[in-house]
Amino acid sequence: MTRRLTIGPFNRVEGDLEVTLEVADGRVASAQVSSSLYRGFEHLLLAKHPLDALVIVARICGICSVSQSAAAAAALADAAGLQMPPNGRLAANLILACENLADHLTHFYLFFMPDFARAAYRKRSWHAATERRFQASVGEALREVLPARADLLRLMGHLAGKWPHSLALQPGGTTRAVTATEKVRLLAVLREFRAFLSRTVFGDVLENVSAIGSADQLAAWAEGRSADLPRFLEIARDLGLARRGRATDSFLSYGAYAHGDGDGQPLFARGVWQDERRPFDEQAIREDVTHAWLHGDRPLHPGQGETHPLTGEFADKAGAYTWCKAPRYDGRIVETGALARQMVAGQPLLRALVAADGGSVLARVVARLLELALVVPAMERWVRALTPGEAFCHPWQLPDQASGVGLVEAARGSLGHWLRIERGRIAGYQIIAPTTWNFSPRDAAGVPGALEQALVGLPVGEGERVPLAVQHVVRSFDPCMVCTVH
Repeated sequence: MTRRLTIGPFNRVEGDLEVTLEVADGRVASAQVSSSLYRGFEHLLLAKHPLDALVIVARICGICSVSQSAAAAAALADAAGLQMPPNGRLAANLILACENLADHLTHFYLFFMPDFARAAYRKRSWHAATERRFQASVGEALREVLPARADLLRLMGHLAGKWPHSLALQPGGTTRAVTATEKVRLLAVLREFRAFLSRTVFGDVLENVSAIGSADQLAAWAEGRSADLPRFLEIARDLGLARRGRATDSFLSYGAYAHGDGDGQPLFARGVWQDERRPFDEQAIREDVTHAWLHGDRPLHPGQGETHPLTGEFADKAGAYTWCKAPRYDGRIVETGALARQMVAGQPLLRALVAADGGSVLARVVARLLELALVVPAMERWVRALTPGEAFCHPWQLPDQASGVGLVEAARGSLGHWLRIERGRIAGYQIIAPTTWNFSPRDAAGVPGALEQALVGLPVGEGERVPLAVQHVVRSFDPCMVCTVH
């Protein structure tokens, strides 16, 4: 017996998300993921002065606004043939890392863990403690996490003036110089945040966490440890979250935190993982609109891309079910996010988890928390490397005609901006957000996107309106539907 189940809007998802499931014999047989709100940011940018992009794109999302600013600044810098000075690069890395780590905390504590405090898990041995700690709005963890997150964002105040919607990131660098006294303050902020992570999230020093190299080592490390990652691992083991949510096991990362340690290499490498790490080719990206409520008759590279919404009689396009385009890399479905970054970077624990069970709910959540342990020590190095008195931003001149690409890693994954300038104005602007990669619809060949594949096979109990297994998988991708800018 087959039945159709439509879920939406999802709670604790940023933006409009609708999921339609075909359920057969108590399991998901197929899924369609719909971004049901047209936003039109790429239209808003047309004919604007190129620098207006720095103001407008930051409004795409209130949680990852810096990531959008960083991508726009990178696209403008590419168009102008401009490189940041070392101080500007370090400060830009710090600003982006600050937002990304705050986003990881937000996801784990506010979006993801409250699901396990639900009454449906009342009979589980871990439920009472989980409800007390993670229940939405009232869990005791909130009293620790929200102040710690706010304290971390003081770093943003020192470097960028405010968050969200700062204009500190510019094509030539960052607008605010850092003094020797402020370096001490920045290190104090990171020291306090490190202490919070060690005490509350991990129950261990960060270096010990980042050294874990296998699933067996992770289980042994977590045994008897009172902290929030070990609590999650207990839940994940009991619910079998390592065996849920597998998609393609192909991963994409644009590379994160460029030239952070002065060696010319990003902290996390750029590339594509398909059984092995392969070089990344930006020209291999195409966007398919076969199943989107958009005009278009063939897949296009975003540099030549268009976003023309269907209206009126054309809105009934056969087979269309979303405003989201279907980006593909070399014709393939790829997943992006913290897990993808670490797979491409060669992080041993994440590669071991994926080798054992594929990309899963467990692997995605562990990857986010592991990045907290990996990035904070790098941020401490970047602060120490700042040189007060030297330039943080190069002057630059806007070309009348040029094109540029800005590729960055947001907390959610690979974010790209493609810019074309003609006669001093924006003539084309295309954005592929991480959510567009992960929540994409089927393409012209009918191949489902990463989340649509990851939902297949999940159990759906009789009478379940919003199956818990489905929620865990959806939220493991860190969904931000407002980032689907189309």
